[in-house]
Amino acid sequence: MSIDGHKILIANRGEIAVRIMEACSDLGLPFAALYTEEDSQSGHLDVARRLGGEKSLYRIHNYLDAGDILSVADEAGATAIHPGYGFFSENYRFARRVVQRDRPMTFIGPSWEVIRDLGDKINTKRIARALGVPTVPGSDRAIYDELEAEAIAESLFEFQAKMGIKRPVVLVKASAGGGGMGIDECEDMARFRQTYRRIRNYSLRTFNDEGVLIEQRVFNFNHLEVQIVSDRSGINPVHFGTRNCSVQSPGLQKRIEVAPGFWPQGLSYSFDAAKLLDDITGYSLSIAKEIKYDNVGTWEWIVTPNGEPFLMEVNTRIQVENGVSARISSIRGDRDVNLVREQIRIGLGDPLGYTQDDVSFDGVGIEYRLIAEDTESGFAPWVGRIEELKWPEHDWVRMHTHVPTDRTYQIPTEYDPNLALAIIWGKDLEEAKARGLRFLEELRLNGSDSAGGNMKSNIPFLIAKTANLLEF
Repeated sequence: MSIDGHKILIANRGEIAVRIMEACSDLGLPFAALYTEEDSQSGHLDVARRLGGEKSLYRIHNYLDAGDILSVADEAGATAIHPGYGFFSENYRFARRVVQRDRPMTFIGPSWEVIRDLGDKINTKRIARALGVPTVPGSDRAIYDELEAEAIAESLFEFQAKMGIKRPVVLVKASAGGGGMGIDECEDMARFRQTYRRIRNYSLRTFNDEGVLIEQRVFNFNHLEVQIVSDRSGINPVHFGTRNCSVQSPGLQKRIEVAPGFWPQGLSYSFDAAKLLDDITGYSLSIAKEIKYDNVGTWEWIVTPNGEPFLMEVNTRIQVENGVSARISSIRGDRDVNLVREQIRIGLGDPLGYTQDDVSFDGVGIEYRLIAEDTESGFAPWVGRIEELKWPEHDWVRMHTHVPTDRTYQIPTEYDPNLALAIIWGKDLEEAKARGLRFLEELRLNGSDSAGGNMKSNIPFLIAKTANLLEF
């Protein structure tokens, strides 16, 4: 199937919008780009003008206004919508609306049924367990009966005692919740009953559903990911390796991603790290095949200090860190791997065109998220104006940013203060870390707030965390 004749509406902003525009340009596809009044000075408008011309730009009121976005798509004559990440990227209702409207378009992402089925964490857990894929111990459905909840909690406390966990903890979660809402933990059965009733009542008030999930609390884990790519047939998924995303803010927002997920070539672990990586990629592919996954997505895992993996969830969208996986990958020896480009190509119906045997890996990639935040004050967003952003040009650095480098830039307070992604490559972990530190030290990122105070960024935090990457 040819992708010729398509036009892509990019329903996003910032760095990911830039990367989608560049991928469209590589594929010879025209695009339409969106912006809001708050984003009128963003560098993604500069890229749109350069690659698509002034007429490729359309102003909207809000990136979450589906009606506005679809109206622009019709006006622009778009045949497909790329949601990027965030916003509508994992909204199955929006994806369904795109493909079922009177003038149907292609949704560049998985089919809406896959987004729906994998977006339900309980359903994902049930599928995984049916395939023998390890998941966090606990319920795989909402529990409504207090006696059943107590039985599950007792079994989890016993399980943790057998594992030698000195301080067993059980999580009680509102099954209809999300984003950290309606979660508490308890350390014994006496407190469990009180916690269960409180979360059940909270869930009923907040979500009109008193269902509760009960899970084991896993401490001191590493957060790993497996990058999966599959075409619309859903029968031939391949993986593009693993990532370690354990360096996070206190709010569990990722700050550094490293590919591959462990480095047994140069670091020692208390478990067989190479086998662990093979296991989680195999498990992830088994679920992808079972549900006929049909785009670019991420299987998220937690790994205990003993090397036990547990599937946490599936993110059906392209992720911020896709580039660090691409950086260490080759397809039939070609190192110009671009997973956003692959996502568009297969999303429009092209066959994958290669197998797992054609994908190889080399070296280590580190992705730094450069963010305007005060890491010494709870990672609070910093508000102000960027006056300088310059970085060293090296063949081992790839920089993705929507921050203009030829003028000052006021960070919009309406959006996250993410400024750029820097992807570093090295032949091994030591070289990648050394190059990462060199990049961060040479980077010039300056600005001021309305009171004349100097800019706050997370660069010191990134430098400090680089020393121990992939250690466990």
